[in-house]
Amino acid sequence: MKKSQAAEYTVEDKLLALYKLQEIDSEIDQINTLRGELPLEVQDLEDEIAGLNTRIEKIKSESQSFEMSIIDRNELIANANTLTAKYKKQQDKVRNNREYEALMKEVEFQGLEVELAEKHIREFKAKIQQKNMSIQTSSERISERTKDLDAKKGELDKIVGETKKEQEQLMKSQLDAETVIDDRLLTAYKRLRGNARNGLAVVKIDRDSCGGCFSKIPPQRQVDIASRKKIIVCEHCGRILVDVNIVETND
Repeated sequence: MKKSQAAEYTVEDKLLALYKLQEIDSEIDQINTLRGELPLEVQDLEDEIAGLNTRIEKIKSESQSFEMSIIDRNELIANANTLTAKYKKQQDKVRNNREYEALMKEVEFQGLEVELAEKHIREFKAKIQQKNMSIQTSSERISERTKDLDAKKGELDKIVGETKKEQEQLMKSQLDAETVIDDRLLTAYKRLRGNARNGLAVVKIDRDSCGGCFSKIPPQRQVDIASRKKIIVCEHCGRILVDVNIVETND
């Protein structure tokens, strides 16, 4: 049935549809309550594991950068040693002290380059070791959280499996009820449900009081509600009010 046909229904039809929709939504709420915080816990665990994996990849990239730096420093050391050997060989052929001292300074400079490169290599290796420890810690955390995730997913899948058929039927009935209600009224209903702590937007009169906030309803207003000629809301909480016999008289 098309939504545009909702305008063809009477106020009484819409009130009954609203009340039935409320009952359906309340049952769906109970199913969601049964699931509790499990969907959120599963999402949080998945996000944490994804974050840890991202962290590990970042650490690995940093370690690779340090390893490349070590390779560069080893090449620098090899080059410095080659130059040192060259300069020492040239010292045997110098013609004066000036040339000898110049070559000696080059040898000393290359020695300092080697010392500095070796110092950097030690630092890089220490950082790589720290990174490896961080990877190990994160990997252990992933293993723990994966076990928790599997357990939570198992619990959730069991509950979903037990309630899936019921929820699918409720959602079909939900759509059927919504076709009777015009868009403006349905929007108001959903807004009321969202604002109500217990999710009740449509309530019966109970002992001359609103079934939502329990405020007293004047006799004449109760008569108007029972006539089902217009949508009437509670003056105190704004919930849509229906008379106690609305379902029985429409069965």
